[in-house]
Amino acid sequence: MTIRRATAADAAALAGLLLPVFRAGDTYTVDPGIDAEGAVATWCAPEKTVFLAESGGVPLGTYYIRPNQGGGGAHVCNCGYVTAEAARGRGVARAMLDHSLAEARAQGYRAMQFNFVVEANRRAVETWTRAGFETVGRLPGAFRHPTQGYVDALVMFRSLV
Repeated sequence: MTIRRATAADAAALAGLLLPVFRAGDTYTVDPGIDAEGAVATWCAPEKTVFLAESGGVPLGTYYIRPNQGGGGAHVCNCGYVTAEAARGRGVARAMLDHSLAEARAQGYRAMQFNFVVEANRRAVETWTRAGFETVGRLPGAFRHPTQGYVDALVMFRSLV
């Protein structure tokens, strides 16, 4: 598996990764009716650096890194991750997390924060916790899950220094 910066030529691959996740509506606060162009535009907004994980030209996942806040909060980054359904359970998310932690340090960030981790996304919560992230906040009933109803969202944080 290689992880590299995504380019404009990767738009179709990114859409193929993002649309099933966004349309499922169970992990991201993105309108499930979003189209391919909107999904890629959202994921690749100007403040984000986007990466693509692939093996043999097959897209396995993607992540972005961006400043979590501006000004006095710009030393903390935020990331989002999507793994292809067929690649789940193969270490892709953990590889992208490891890559993003190294990238964050290389870009000079002092911490990484996830602002809205859907608690029902157990695999993500467990992955982030094993990687040293702490739950520093809980937003009760902040996410309307399509099958579980209102569930909590977590704020997770890890120092990089």
